Amino acid sequence: MPALVGIFAAPKGFTHYLKTHYGDRTFENLYRWNAFDTGLLIPYFIVMVILAFYGIHRYQLVWLYYKNKKNAPKWDEPPATFPEADLPFVTIQLPIFNEQFVIGRLIEAICRLDYPRDRFEIQVLDDSTDETIKVASEIVERYAAGFVGMPPQPIVYLHRTNRSGYKAGALDKGLDVARGDLIAIFDADFVPPREWVMQVVHHFAEPQIGMVQTRWTHLNREYSFMTQVEAILLDGHFVLEHGGRSRAGVFFNFNGTAGMWRRETISSAGGWQHDTLTEDTDLSYRAQMVGWKFKYLQDVECPAELPIEMTAFKTQQARWAKGLIQTGKKILPRVMKSDQPWRTKLEAWYHLTANISYPLMIVLSVLLMPAMIIRSWQGYIQMLLIDLPLFIASTMSVSTFYLVSQKELHPKTWYKTFLYVPFLMALGVGLTITNTKAVLEALFGIKSAFARTPKYSVQKKGEKSQAQKYRKRLGIVPWIELAIGCYFAWTVYYAVSTENFFTVPFLLLFVLGYWYTGLLSLLQGRFERNGTSGQAMHEKPYPVGI
Repeated sequence: MPALVGIFAAPKGFTHYLKTHYGDRTFENLYRWNAFDTGLLIPYFIVMVILAFYGIHRYQLVWLYYKNKKNAPKWDEPPATFPEADLPFVTIQLPIFNEQFVIGRLIEAICRLDYPRDRFEIQVLDDSTDETIKVASEIVERYAAGFVGMPPQPIVYLHRTNRSGYKAGALDKGLDVARGDLIAIFDADFVPPREWVMQVVHHFAEPQIGMVQTRWTHLNREYSFMTQVEAILLDGHFVLEHGGRSRAGVFFNFNGTAGMWRRETISSAGGWQHDTLTEDTDLSYRAQMVGWKFKYLQDVECPAELPIEMTAFKTQQARWAKGLIQTGKKILPRVMKSDQPWRTKLEAWYHLTANISYPLMIVLSVLLMPAMIIRSWQGYIQMLLIDLPLFIASTMSVSTFYLVSQKELHPKTWYKTFLYVPFLMALGVGLTITNTKAVLEALFGIKSAFARTPKYSVQKKGEKSQAQKYRKRLGIVPWIELAIGCYFAWTVYYAVSTENFFTVPFLLLFVLGYWYTGLLSLLQGRFERNGTSGQAMHEKPYPVGI
């Protein structure tokens, strides 16, 4: 810190400081390459270049989104419509697993959907092992019988005891008895609006449409700072990833919920398969490979609950990271050998391999400090000419990506996103440990159970959850994150003490990210226990998460 103070306390001013510290050529050309430095810098630059390519791809998605804006479909402008007398039969599937806190809210919303009841059925597909079995079955009985203000509903309860295939297995089992030509799927934390089915169904009047996905919104966005950041992350995916890909006419995926399938599409693509943790993406690619077209309705919103605990969020992200790599191993060879256009193949590659960036971030974390020392000896001009473009491509693209998505969704208040940008980037860094573990398991073929994301039906600030009911065991990961954060705090100190100030903002993202995820993982549970000390912990053996 004395060096930092010295900049502004220098008697001849800041300009003189820059000239003497960064313009001094006294030691120019004294540095000589050696084998040790080369051995460190080659992998460092390889990692930086690969990350830069994925960063450039984010810019490309923004470009595709705006370039093809005229191709964006609207829910109220379908190319064709069904006559009211010929509306197709719709089956709503609700796959649940230990969801006792949200199942009532879900079923109520589904039973209030606006659609003719003679062409409509609801399946509650329950794989639960806890009190949810009793809660869900009683709610289904109540709505099936009807009550004041709610006529009897065409709803059935299907419970499995073996959980074979996890969510994919439950959906497949439900299809065996489903009557619908169209299949809509909602996870337990979703609350579709009354008009959702009618907004979506007419887009299937086009015979080549196999799936329609709608945009997730967020019931508890304002619950905490963390849920605000999560909401921005998901908005980026649903606006620019889905929007850019769908408008450009390349492959994109069903998100597992808040979408509707043509039943024929599922069967012709090989049905639900459970050899990956992202059965939705797997089926999406297989369906599009056999010729079905997908549609994304950005203007149709479907609210859902965001994870309120860091451990739950990390479990969710790890499952998605592992599942996409598994799907990439399974699907990419078929895509690359197919007769699909090159742009479709390239986009599929970027989509399904994007999570490889997490192991690369581990490598970068190890090499960053020694590379910084070596590069400083080579001169600051060379550092700026080489490192700055790579930094802009790999890192600045993240902030651009999410700022643009918020500008699209919230044109009057999007500028507030600037406050969250450092935390968005830091959170991406903080997920590195858990997601690297997930990616490596996928690459080496290590199987794991489908780890559900706990839902608690909380929406407002200060509202208490019953989070301890399904809390994941923490293990050693948060402590590793804290230790790595301390390492990067030391690198910040070293950078300041050696007056290498250009690297400090970048290094601070690593400190913030690792400490934020590590501390929140450890402390959220403690705060929750302090607030609900009178409640008993659950004793049943739920699946272990991160």
